[in-house]
Amino acid sequence: MAATLPPASSVATKFGRAIVLRCPRCGGSGILRGWLHLQERCPRCGLALERGERSDFWIGAYVFNLVAGEVLGLGIPIVWMIMSSPNQPWTAIEILAVVLCVALPFIFFPFSRTLWLAWDLSFRPIEPGDAKGGAAGDVNAPPHPND
Repeated sequence: MAATLPPASSVATKFGRAIVLRCPRCGGSGILRGWLHLQERCPRCGLALERGERSDFWIGAYVFNLVAGEVLGLGIPIVWMIMSSPNQPWTAIEILAVVLCVALPFIFFPFSRTLWLAWDLSFRPIEPGDAKGGAAGDVNAPPHPND
């Protein structure tokens, strides 16, 4: 028996849901098990949050997370350096750059995963196993507890 899918949504809607850490497909909350971990499935619509590829699905999210974190981590100190010219507080700028480059990837981590999921849902529609009641024998998707 196939699950009833939520109505189709626009790319902007998916990204809007993802930026507030909700399921990009249905907007349901509770997809985070902790700051660094997602549930296996959306509690509301049953979407498999790994979408089938256990080993490499999140590589895009990791790249997005690292690039966004490092660009901001270096961009903010560079702006500070330019704005405070010619008497830059070098020690403070260097400390801020290091702290931002280390902290921002951890802060952005859940956002990068939900945004990557929204990106993936926008270009690769629902497939068997992506939702509760998906195709039997789909070895890629994690099992749903109620199946």
